[in-house]
Amino acid sequence: MKRAYYSNTIDQFLNDSVSSIIGELSMNHSNRSLDELQTNAWKKQIEILKDQLNGLEGQIYFEFAIPRMGKRVDNIVIVKDTAFIIEFKVGDGWYAKYAIEQVIDYTIDLKNFHEGSHCIKLIPILVATNAETIINELQEIIKHRTAAKSNKKNLQEVINSFITENNKSIDIVSWENSIYKPTPTIIEAAQALYKGHDVKEITRSDSGAINLSKTTTCINEIVEYSKTSKAKSICFVTGVPGAGKTLAGLNIANERMNADENEHAVFLSGNGPLVDVLREALTRNEVQTAKETGENKTKKEAAIKANAFIQNIHHFRDDNLLSEKAPIEKVVVFDEAQRAWTMQQASSFMKRKKGIEDFNMSEPEFLINVMNRHKDWCTIICLIGGGQEINTGEAGLEEWIIALKEHYSEWEIHYSNLITENENYLKQTELKDWLTINANIQTDLHLAVSVRSFRSEKLSDFIHDLLDLKKDSAKELYQEIKFDYPIMLTRDLELAKQWVKNMSKGTERYGLIASSGARRLRPYGIDVKNEIKAANWFLNDNEDTRSSYYMEDIATEFDIQGLEIDWACVAWGANFHLDDLSWKYQNFKGTKWQNIRKEIDQSYLKNTYRVLLTRARQGMVIFVPEGSDFDKTRPSEFYNGTYKYLKELGIPELE
Repeated sequence: MKRAYYSNTIDQFLNDSVSSIIGELSMNHSNRSLDELQTNAWKKQIEILKDQLNGLEGQIYFEFAIPRMGKRVDNIVIVKDTAFIIEFKVGDGWYAKYAIEQVIDYTIDLKNFHEGSHCIKLIPILVATNAETIINELQEIIKHRTAAKSNKKNLQEVINSFITENNKSIDIVSWENSIYKPTPTIIEAAQALYKGHDVKEITRSDSGAINLSKTTTCINEIVEYSKTSKAKSICFVTGVPGAGKTLAGLNIANERMNADENEHAVFLSGNGPLVDVLREALTRNEVQTAKETGENKTKKEAAIKANAFIQNIHHFRDDNLLSEKAPIEKVVVFDEAQRAWTMQQASSFMKRKKGIEDFNMSEPEFLINVMNRHKDWCTIICLIGGGQEINTGEAGLEEWIIALKEHYSEWEIHYSNLITENENYLKQTELKDWLTINANIQTDLHLAVSVRSFRSEKLSDFIHDLLDLKKDSAKELYQEIKFDYPIMLTRDLELAKQWVKNMSKGTERYGLIASSGARRLRPYGIDVKNEIKAANWFLNDNEDTRSSYYMEDIATEFDIQGLEIDWACVAWGANFHLDDLSWKYQNFKGTKWQNIRKEIDQSYLKNTYRVLLTRARQGMVIFVPEGSDFDKTRPSEFYNGTYKYLKELGIPELE
C-alpha cells in the first residue's frame, strides 16, 4: 500500500527537479483542495531538504499517512539505523509546544501501530525554519519525551547526532511493506468514519483477530436480507471490554446512512457522557476541517448534522411516546443495550417524570414496539457488554429476549454465540434454550479481541479473574501482561499522579478516575460527587483546568464507560474492599457506611470496578489510601486487605 504522496531514495530525490516532485505531490493530493499556501510550503521543504540531506544515504517520504489520526506527517527520512519523523513549520521563529506534541504523536503512533517501527529507533524532529539553533537533549528525544528541534540550517547536524554508525541499517523494503495495525480511540474512530474513512483503514487487520470488518459485513448482510424480504430483524452483538462494539455500531450506522439516505440510520446511546463527547468531537472536527479547506462553517451548523447522527436513546424514546407513528429511522443501533431499563424502573420513571400512570413495558419491549410500527422492514442492532450493568434498574440482556419471546417472536433474531455460551450475558437456561430453537446463531457477531488495551489483549481476562478472586490464574495472567501493559500500585496519590504524567508522551491523555460510591476519598481531594462536563474532560487540552490532564476533576464509571484514556490513575475506595478473602460491598449514607446485601446491587458495584480497571489503553496506577486511625469512616482495614491482595498478584509498588 502506498502511504506517501512521494517517496524515493535520498540520492534520487536530490536529482529530481523541484517541479517534478511538486507535480507528484499535487497529483496524489486529490482528496482535498490544494491551495497556494500548501504548494509554497512544499517548495520550501524541498529546498531545505535538498540542501540539508546532501551527502546522506537513505530514503525519503513526503506526506506519509498516519491513518488512525487521519493526518499526514510532512516527511519521514530513513538514514542507516534511524527513522526521522519530521514536521516543518515554515516561517516559524520559535518551537511551538503544540508542534512538538504533534510530531511526538506521529512518532508514538508509528511506534505502537506500524509493525516495521516497533523495534527501530524513531526520532521526532520539529523544523521551525527561522528559529534559533539550540542544544538538543538527546536522551529525552530518544525516549520521546520531547522532539529534536532544528532550523533550516542545522537539520543535517541534528540527524547525524542520532545515527549510530556500527548498528544494522533499517531494511527499507521490509519497513515499507510492514502492516499498519491501528487501534483508534472511539473519539478518533468516530471522527475518521464521519470524514468518510473506511473502517479497514483505521482498525487493526491481524489475521488472527475477529475484526470489525467481519462483524460489519455480517450485520450489513442481515440488513440487506431484511430489506429485500420485508422482514423485521434484530441483532445482538457482543464483545470483550474494549473490543470495539461502539465502533462497530458507529460504523454500521455510518455505512447504512451512506448506502441509502432514506434508511435514516441512527446511533443511539443511553450513555449521556459518550453522546456528549462524540457529538462535540465531531462538531469541533467538522468546523476545523472546514476551516482548513477555506469553508466558513459555524459550530451550530456542524452540530445539527452531528446531533442527527448520534442521539440520546432517552430522547428517541420520549419522542416516540408522543406519537404512534413509525419513526423515520429504519436502521437503529442501540449502544450498551444491556443498560436499558427493567419494567419496574421504566414504569417508575414514566409515572414520576412523564405523568404516565399505566406504563407497563420494559424499555427493551417499548423500543422494539416503536420499531415494530414499520409496515415493511427494519433492523435493530443491540450492542451488548457482558457484566457491565452498573446502575439500578438496568435490565441486562434478559429483558430484550423476554420481550421478543413473549411479544415479537415473529422477528428474525440473530445473536452472537457467546450469549448462550457465557453466563455473563444470559443466566436463565429457559431463555438460552428458547434462543437456540428460535434464533440464528452468528459467530461473527462477537468481537473477541480488545482493541482498547492494544498493549495487551489479556487485560480484560486479568481484571475478570482479579475481581472474581481467582488468585492463581490472575497471578499467571499478570505475568503475561506486565511487560506490555504496566500496572503499578501505590498509597501515595501525588506519586500516582506523577507516574501517569511521566508515562504520557505527546498529547496522550491521562486522568484520575474513581467509583461514584467512593465517597470517603474526599479527604484526599477526590470528590466523586462533583459532576464534570465530559466533553471538556475528554477533549480539552493540557492547558485547560477542566480537562482530564489537571487531575482535579474526577471521572466516575458513569462518565467514562464506553470511553477511554491512555493512562489512568484509578483511586480505590472503601465501598468495595477485601475483607477476610471476600469482597465487602458498602454504600455511604449520611455519616456512615451501610452494607449492600442485594446480590444485584453487589454485581452493579463489582461491575463499576470492572469498568474503571479497563479504561486505560496503555497502563494504569492503582491508588489505595492508607486509611486513618482517627476517622471511623475510613479505617485502615477498609484498605489494607485490598492493597495486600493486589500486591500478592505481583503488581509492583511505586517507589
